[in-house]
Amino acid sequence: MTSTDMRTEAEDSGPSGYAAARLRLLQEGARSGPPRRSALAELTDDWLTGLFDAGADKLRGISLVAVGGYGRGELSPRSDLDLLLLHDGSADPGAVASLADRIWYPIWDLGLDLDHSVRTPAEARKTAGEDLKVQLGLLDARHIAGDLGLTAGLRTAVLADWRNQAPKRLPELQELCAERAERQGELQYLLEPDLKEARGGLRDATALRAVAASWLADAPREGLSEARKTLLDVRDALHLATGRATDRLALQEQDQVAAELGLLDADTLLRQVYEAARVVSYASDVTWREVGRVLRSRAVRPRLRAMLGGGKPAPERSPLAEGVVEQDGEVVLARAARPDRDPVLPLRAAAAAAQAGLPLSLHAVRRMAAAARPLPTPWPAEARQQLITLLGSGPSTIEVWEALEAEGLITRLLPDWERVRCRPQRNAVHIWTVDRHLIETAVRAAEFTRRVHRPDLLLVAALLHDIGKGWPGDHSVAGEIIARDVAARIGFDRTDVATLAALVRHHLLLVETATRRDLEDPATVRAVAEAVGSQGTLELLHALTEADALATGPAAWSSWRASLVADLVKRVSAVLAGDDPEEPEAAAPTAEQERLAIEAFRTGGPVLALRAQTEPPTEEPSEDRDPEPLGVELLIAVPDQKGVLPAVAGVLAMHRLTVRTAELRAFELPDGVSGSVLLLDWRVAAEYGSLPQAARLRADLVRALDGSLDITGRLAERDAAYPRRRGIVAPPARVSVAAAASRLATVIEVRAHDAPGLLHRIGRALENAQVRVRSAHVSTLGANAVDAFYVTGPDGSPLPGEQAASLARALEDTLRE
Repeated sequence: MTSTDMRTEAEDSGPSGYAAARLRLLQEGARSGPPRRSALAELTDDWLTGLFDAGADKLRGISLVAVGGYGRGELSPRSDLDLLLLHDGSADPGAVASLADRIWYPIWDLGLDLDHSVRTPAEARKTAGEDLKVQLGLLDARHIAGDLGLTAGLRTAVLADWRNQAPKRLPELQELCAERAERQGELQYLLEPDLKEARGGLRDATALRAVAASWLADAPREGLSEARKTLLDVRDALHLATGRATDRLALQEQDQVAAELGLLDADTLLRQVYEAARVVSYASDVTWREVGRVLRSRAVRPRLRAMLGGGKPAPERSPLAEGVVEQDGEVVLARAARPDRDPVLPLRAAAAAAQAGLPLSLHAVRRMAAAARPLPTPWPAEARQQLITLLGSGPSTIEVWEALEAEGLITRLLPDWERVRCRPQRNAVHIWTVDRHLIETAVRAAEFTRRVHRPDLLLVAALLHDIGKGWPGDHSVAGEIIARDVAARIGFDRTDVATLAALVRHHLLLVETATRRDLEDPATVRAVAEAVGSQGTLELLHALTEADALATGPAAWSSWRASLVADLVKRVSAVLAGDDPEEPEAAAPTAEQERLAIEAFRTGGPVLALRAQTEPPTEEPSEDRDPEPLGVELLIAVPDQKGVLPAVAGVLAMHRLTVRTAELRAFELPDGVSGSVLLLDWRVAAEYGSLPQAARLRADLVRALDGSLDITGRLAERDAAYPRRRGIVAPPARVSVAAAASRLATVIEVRAHDAPGLLHRIGRALENAQVRVRSAHVSTLGANAVDAFYVTGPDGSPLPGEQAASLARALEDTLRE
């Protein structure tokens, strides 16, 4: 039977005819989705038109209007009918009430849910002004029967009211959406989601339509219509499967709903729902940011015009990184940025945004997605560092990561991500999808970067530890293979690749052993020690275990589990402690270092050489090859004296040079020459812009050493002129004494969030403590500084235990100020 035949039957036969035609339509296997929803709306329109015409008789100035979802023509099988009987007030009230009864009662007789009202246009507008939900429904008002002009007039007036009142009503709507999200959760992560009310559901999609109708802002349209269609299709199938007007996709009904939609299984269904919800959620985030920006601009602009005498001020742009600036609360690309020539730009922009606690602009992400070239294999060092910085940025990583993922940049960078994207986890302990759990684990791991010597490996292991869940079999075994491939592609050397593979393979080892095995049995501890292999891997695995559990959900970690794991780690560490660390042998100086040292001794002042470092050939890393350097190499030779470390670090901070790695050691001059020279071999990179000239660096260094350059004051002035953005809340600095790490010196380890002037502050604190820095080993891993300082007392001996501990506490207090 055709749609025309159904409508004719409905018109001829009254309620029973409509019910039969409706049933046949819903049982048609060939028609589903938007065509079925539209056909059901048309069928309902024709039936209600018949009811209206039969009751209206000679009434004038009255119409029947569909609002809400019915107004949009989106009728699901068990949707309620939202109807407004609109009249101009000229008809007899009794006649209007009688007409309403003739329409409402047949609907109720069929068991259909009905949301109804009888109002004049003035009453409808007044109610809309008082009730935001009523106003939202009227934005989708659609004429069914009666006086078309009356309906059109109401639509025009309601839209005009909405646009005029948008500066007031849109914040109310945003608050309403936020309250609903707080109650219902995020659709893209729930195992039993509410398709309508949860964040990213149909209510949010309707809110985006309302924002667009205000003309103040518009949602990103790519994929949004398809996402709404997916959610509506799933709701249709849910109504047919249950026979009820429900929006909650319960576990016991998911297989049946999947079958109704012709999908493989319930997991495939949930993944489609999650993908659709993610599109709606991301569009909502972007849209509400734009609304806020427009409203702030409207509030500020009149005052600025009054102060500046008219004209629109140019938006302020503050540099964040090379090719990346902040503008109006978002991270955008600099005017000179060339994504087509700068494959690292997406990661650099993302890391800068996450570190600043700012969102990436939609335009910037789309431009990079459209133009950026793929990274070479292995990645250049800068790309790896920027990924680590992004992962170590804490909670702000999430929003930036989602922006990249929304435009397909994540799967372009990490193709293996596609298998875990939006993948559900049917486990009551897990509260996230696999991909979000991996990012949450990185966020948690960022809190533990002060506990480990290699925070970069910890953060990457957190990102990859469950990557094998997209493959059949044991996800730890599959993940080890994938992690090995990804780590090599990212550019880690073979030693680090092996460590990352081991962390992924054994990421459940500690918690499972601690909670399921007898720790008093020596065989248990020996087995774990053999699997882990080294103290460094054990340290990383301990931090990864806790981050993974905390990112899983509240039921996955407790003080009891933490104590069991800590006990196991202590026992395994004792087994692995057979080889105590030896004092590292000093490397022989190169010919250039020796030349600079002799020249510094003869001139009595600093001598330096600054040269660019090139990336190594893109070949498979060899076992004896160090990771490629980043930035430029800075060699400095200075006659041994006090204050060298804070002076050099301060001058570099003044010139906005980031220290990636640093080595400081004393160089004894050749036989026959009495004296000592400090050699500094550092890798530095410009925060943005070009590098300063070597002559300028040397001139400032001379002034810093002789005391004529107030580095501390200059840095303080710059910080005052450019207040630090709120950005992320980094874990506090941690300073410790590495017991038994050296027989000749006391080793002070510093783990802190990298920031301009950090090394200068450390150097000053050590100088103030009147200790001698025998050597220093500084490295920056992403946004984390991991530094070791070999210090002695004035007599050249290691510090006594209590003095060393006191120095560590004082240095930690200084860095936390």
